[in-house]
This record gives sequence, structure tokens and C-alpha cells, in this order.
Amino acid sequence: MQRLIVYMPATHHRKRDAMIRSRDTLHFACAMFLAVAAVPAAAQDAYPTKPVRMIAPFPPGGSSDVLCRLIAQKLTASFGRQVIVDNRPGAGGSIGHEVAAKAPADGYTLLLTAKAALVVNPLLYTRIPYDPLNDFAFISIVVSAGPVLVVHPSVPARNVKELIALAKSRPGQLNYGSGGLGTTAHIVGEFFQVITGAKLVHVPYKGGAVAMLDLVAGQTDLQFGDMVPAVPHVRSGRLRALAVTSEKRSAALPDTPTMAQAGLQESFPSQWWGVAAPKGAPSAVIARVNADLGNIVRMPDVVERFNSLGIFAEHTTPERMLEVVKAEGPPMAKLLKAAGIQPH
Repeated sequence: MQRLIVYMPATHHRKRDAMIRSRDTLHFACAMFLAVAAVPAAAQDAYPTKPVRMIAPFPPGGSSDVLCRLIAQKLTASFGRQVIVDNRPGAGGSIGHEVAAKAPADGYTLLLTAKAALVVNPLLYTRIPYDPLNDFAFISIVVSAGPVLVVHPSVPARNVKELIALAKSRPGQLNYGSGGLGTTAHIVGEFFQVITGAKLVHVPYKGGAVAMLDLVAGQTDLQFGDMVPAVPHVRSGRLRALAVTSEKRSAALPDTPTMAQAGLQESFPSQWWGVAAPKGAPSAVIARVNADLGNIVRMPDVVERFNSLGIFAEHTTPERMLEVVKAEGPPMAKLLKAAGIQPH
């Protein structure tokens, strides 16, 4: 049998070879794309591969510092890598927030932030070195707390009503300390005067812990202080607690009434703290840290620690934290205006 031999023009051979080469090139490109795409995923799964920095933008010794160190300790155990606390206090938290905003968005810088820095500072200062809504990737709110009204034992007031009567009988003679302009202690102090008609003198300090020490020493008369530094002094008798501003009594001071129970029905400003990262941090890292924080705030030893400090555990989605920051701006602006606190 004769074989049928078909001759093809040389041009057809070249086209066929070109098609084969093109197909092989496409296959190779796809393989390389998949290999490269797998690298970030593997890197994210392995996060973290080195120590993580957590910026604490408020002075040592206060609620923020104590909370930051507790969270860093628990994240270290969860990550299997050291989470190092980097204290960057000053300017109402603005210095630390600026550092965080300018840090690489690689997931290896975290920030302990707070309502004071994200909601109050933009209303209190005409210029701040960061954009609260656009410079950060929010992760979760972790705790909330209302200040406690504490007085030095030399102040002859055993409850809120007696303090109001005393302040009205001595207008401008009683002073209260705070951690600085725009802090929760300052805002609550001004709000207290607006709703009661009492006239107090504000003494700002560089940090709530420093203000608390001066109150214990008798340099000031009272303070709407953070629970964390106040509770030990109340328990030791060096300070007298008159009321907490939270909606319910604190487990740390169960015998201390709320402001509503003490006769003031108005809603007092509260404080909360949360964790964020520089804008653009990998979504997988945000999800990982959020999940870890959810586990941490539910740990029995953490819950017990929070109760002893008088703070309440929280856990939110990143989206919810952003919603809270946006929603609390307008009412805070009204409160500052009513209290006579002007931007500067």
C-alpha cells in the first residue's frame, strides 16, 4: 500500500511552531503566576515571622499602658513571637498615632488607640498629625470604662450631693486634676459643672497617672479618673470614691453607686480602647489579630483582671469599630460646645 504523503508549505510549519511556542509560553506564565500568588498567602498564613511592635501612645502607669501590656503579653503567647510595647506618649496620644500612621503597613506595627485620640482630638485641636478615619486599619474595640469620681479624704463630702453643695458654697475653690486637655477626665469634669452648676478649677497634667498621684498627695481635691489607677487607692483608703459614671456599678467597686443612683440622670461620657494598624495592613493580618483579640478578652484570667480594674471587655468587627468612631463625633462635638471647651 502506498503511503500518502502530504506536503505542507513552509509557511504553515512556521505558523504551527509559533502556535506551539505561544501555548507553551502561556502555560509557563500561568504556572509562574500561581507560584508567585502563593507566596503572599503562605507568608500571611505564617504571620508573624518576626517580633511585632505595639505602640502605646499614652503615658506609662495609666489605663492605656496597663491594657497595652496585658494585650501584648497575650498576643505574644498567641503569635509565638514577641509583641514589644513601644511607649510613644505625648500631645494627648497624637505623637504615638503619628508614628503608627507613618509605619510600614506590613502588619508588624499595631497601635493601642482610644476614643480620646480618634474622636476627641480632631474636635479639640485645629491640627493633628494624623487622619483618624483614613490613616488606620481598625481591628477591634477591646475594653470600655466610665471614669470614677474620687476625692481626697480631706474633702468633707461623703456623696455626690454633698460634693455639689460644697462646690457651690466654695465657687472656684475646689480643683480637679486630669491627664490633660481633652482627656475623658477633663471632659467629664466640665460636663459635671454644666449639669450641676458647680464651679471647679481644672488642673491639667501630663497623664492621668501623674494627676492621680497628686490627688493622693492632696495637691488637688478631686478627679474624674480612670478606674485602673484609681481603684488601688480607693481600696487602700487613700481616696474616697463617690460615684462611677458607667451605666452599671463596677465589679471593682461594688459599693460605689453610679451617677444615676447618686441623683444625676444625665449620660456621662465614657472611654474605650481598641487596636488598629497602619492603613493598608494585609486583610489576613487584620482578620488574624481580630480573632486573637476575641479569644483574649474571653479568657477567664483576662476577664478576672478586667473586673479587678473596673473595665468591661469588648470585641467588635473592624467595620463596627469604624462605625463607632464616625457615630461618636457629632454628639461629642455638642458636648464639648456645651462644656465650653474650644478647639485650639
